Amino acid sequence: MRSSSSFSFSALGTAIGLLTMSSAYAASPPAPDLSNSEFQQCLNGLKNSSQFNGVSNSTFERYRPSAPDPSVIQSLNYQPEFRKDIWDYLSSLVDKERVEDGIRAKHQWADTLRRIESRYGVKSEHVLGVWGVESNFGQTLGKKPLFESLATLSCFDRRQSYFRGEYANALKIVQNGDISPSDMTGSWAGAFGQTQFMPSTFLELAVDFDGDGRRDLVNSVPDALASTANFLSKRGYRTGEPWGYEVRLPDGYWATSNRKDKKSMDYWRQQGLTLANGRPLPYDLSSAGLLLPAGKEGPAFLVGKNFDTFYSYNASESYALAIAHLSSLVEKEDSSKTDFITAWPTDDPGISRQQAKDIQQALLDAGYDIGGVDGIIGDNTRTAIQQYQTSRGVFPADGRAGQKFYRLIVGDAPSPNTYNSGYTPPARSANDSMGQLIEQQSTQTTVTPSYSQNSYSQNNNSQSSYSQNSYSNQQTSQPRYRRTMDADGVIRLVRIDDGEQ
Repeated sequence: MRSSSSFSFSALGTAIGLLTMSSAYAASPPAPDLSNSEFQQCLNGLKNSSQFNGVSNSTFERYRPSAPDPSVIQSLNYQPEFRKDIWDYLSSLVDKERVEDGIRAKHQWADTLRRIESRYGVKSEHVLGVWGVESNFGQTLGKKPLFESLATLSCFDRRQSYFRGEYANALKIVQNGDISPSDMTGSWAGAFGQTQFMPSTFLELAVDFDGDGRRDLVNSVPDALASTANFLSKRGYRTGEPWGYEVRLPDGYWATSNRKDKKSMDYWRQQGLTLANGRPLPYDLSSAGLLLPAGKEGPAFLVGKNFDTFYSYNASESYALAIAHLSSLVEKEDSSKTDFITAWPTDDPGISRQQAKDIQQALLDAGYDIGGVDGIIGDNTRTAIQQYQTSRGVFPADGRAGQKFYRLIVGDAPSPNTYNSGYTPPARSANDSMGQLIEQQSTQTTVTPSYSQNSYSQNNNSQSSYSQNSYSNQQTSQPRYRRTMDADGVIRLVRIDDGEQ
């Protein structure tokens, strides 16, 4: 969870522009050269300032950073998630893997979640939605040392006053004994723990739910989940109400996206809106506003007060929709379809994290040095995608990892001409899944996937686009190749089946 201010600290990855070849993504700016002497002078001044009242000199000096961290200033000025298309944003946050993790967590922590719901009135799945989006159910907590990050942000660039308050609060947390100093790591902006609280929010709303006398949002799942429920409750959560639902607009309906303009459900029924499956709107929301995250051609939603509490966690409607959608899928315990009934208005939908890993593995096998396979499309991966697109004659070479590029490098894609043809997806019924749509689109074959059967099996498991058996059948009936790139950036296909190199 970020701060309640309008300044957002989301660490979710995305693609925005590389150099001047495309406006799709931009490489992050270089880390600035920060003066350590200036940094230490700043800290000397902070120690005696009013914002640090309540922080002892011994605590301040004990955790005083020896040098600033330039990378946090780099991150401060490079937050690409705010330019990410909604379908890219949601596809990486709400995928089959995360839904299945959420279902497991729901059963594992069922007793704790029941007690939390009883005390705070917040639906278990809504708490799980926050947990899943913020830290992938505790699997991704962030590794930045908070004291170094917040001290650097307190002394350089913009919003110094805000970060000085968070720096002081982080020191108070350790001084109070709630969190071990070694556990004070998190995002570049200072959010930490299982559900990513900023230090100021921790001091205001964190609770000790496991009864050990400490509010430990890092190591105690009960503390983290109860603190999240407490946050939502304090922000106006309405017990017994859903966050909202996907709806269908009547033909020719003129509307703008304005979730804050709440109307009664009778009003929306009179306007001709129904649930996305055509059924009448239910009566379980006292009022709702219309949310059109991709315009009238994309999925439409009526959202209530509980959606607004998700939004207050990190001021972004896309972020709140990710929590809402994940919570609904976990409640249904169905990971087979993670798309909405209405398709996004694009012929190139986003990819799941598993598909991102598939792309990264294929790029590595093709000879691109992108580092490891982690399912996060960062600068190195985007640069390699752009180079690969250029080598295959794809224009614009935008560096975006979407379904078209996935099919191009992993899934025996159509030719570059098909890639760039302005392809319109086939019509599909409300019950068709996006996976079926992608399968319909991927019918033309060029070369086989670039990695061996063993590496494919290790990196795809059951969530790949096609099964291991079908992949094996492909390998026996067609020659296999590995893509390599020489020093001039030329891609070559080297045959590797039947012992040939």
